[in-house]
Amino acid sequence: MVSYKALLSVKLPFQLDMESAINVLVAQFKTFASKDGSSHTLSKEEFQTLVASQLPNLVKNASDPAVIDNLMSSLDENNDGELTFQEFWQLIGKLASTHGGFSQ
Repeated sequence: MVSYKALLSVKLPFQLDMESAINVLVAQFKTFASKDGSSHTLSKEEFQTLVASQLPNLVKNASDPAVIDNLMSSLDENNDGELTFQEFWQLIGKLASTHGGFSQ
């Protein structure tokens, strides 16, 4: 049986739309997260910069520090003041659901 990790490492000559979208999300997370030296978590400042610059049309008042504080608190499951990719992914899922008309 081929492992999931091995499947992810396979390089295809082209990428499908969803694969490209995932690659962009991962790359953007790492780019913004690495501003303080660690590409594994987003600090509050990195998160605010990412949201304000990359999601201004999907997050209302994305440059408002109070909005970022509330958003960060709702996503930061372990309350360490930083967001892992898994914690950040919750936001992407919520935004996609709302944008696609799937949320109630």
